[in-house]
Amino acid sequence: MAGPVLELKNLSKEIRTRGNEPFRIFSSIDLSIREGEFVSIVGPSGCGKTTLLRVINGLIAPSSGQIFLDGKDQTRLDKELHMGFVFQGASLLPWRTSLKNVLLGLEGRAKDAKEAEKIARAYLELVGLSGFEDHYPHELSGGMQQRVNLARALAVEPRILLMDEPFAALDAQTRSFMQLELLRIWSQKRKTVLFVTHMISEAILLSDRIIVFSHRPGQVKSEFTVAIERPRNMEIKSDKRFLELENVVWKQIEEEVKASGGFTRL
Repeated sequence: MAGPVLELKNLSKEIRTRGNEPFRIFSSIDLSIREGEFVSIVGPSGCGKTTLLRVINGLIAPSSGQIFLDGKDQTRLDKELHMGFVFQGASLLPWRTSLKNVLLGLEGRAKDAKEAEKIARAYLELVGLSGFEDHYPHELSGGMQQRVNLARALAVEPRILLMDEPFAALDAQTRSFMQLELLRIWSQKRKTVLFVTHMISEAILLSDRIIVFSHRPGQVKSEFTVAIERPRNMEIKSDKRFLELENVVWKQIEEEVKASGGFTRL
């Protein structure tokens, strides 16, 4: 059997406070993700989930540990070439149209201009935005902006798609719609996805596995396989298996929130 696409070994990140004291954000993370797997990370606020994604993507360096892609040590190399990143906010350039925002990731990858535009248009069609290629961000709803954001990340054909609470800023109805859209897109492309969310129900709906982080410094507390068949829709939220898993994961996080003496924002 082939090895994991992404493997983290003893990965840690700490920073120095103003008093030059070490402040550990996450510690000793060991995690493996297989080809085409959708894995979500949940945990108390401030446990290092977002920082972990940024370390994996190469935006910031780890303090210790290793990151392997397809079995090769990529810890200190430019991993952006292998990964797409969907941020919490759409982060679109306001002076560029939908098409040109999607083209942004392709421009630095030596694509022929005509080929790049063909790819960008194809991914806008995939996310349901055919006909909106020439619209600027201010002319799009929040959900549409996030679809452009997703198209931009997918257009570079990443080995792994990292998603940091991509629907957190959306209203409840739009968020539910975008969850279903992501399920549709993932079922077509079968990208390997590492997804951070504060919503347990979102993690269960989307994922093959759920990783629960402890309070800071974040560590892998537990993991759960989502043994609910695909394809999925919103009706599974009333499924007994869904509700039981949601309750178990919630209790895991609640334990960590109490242990930290803080509050959670799920």
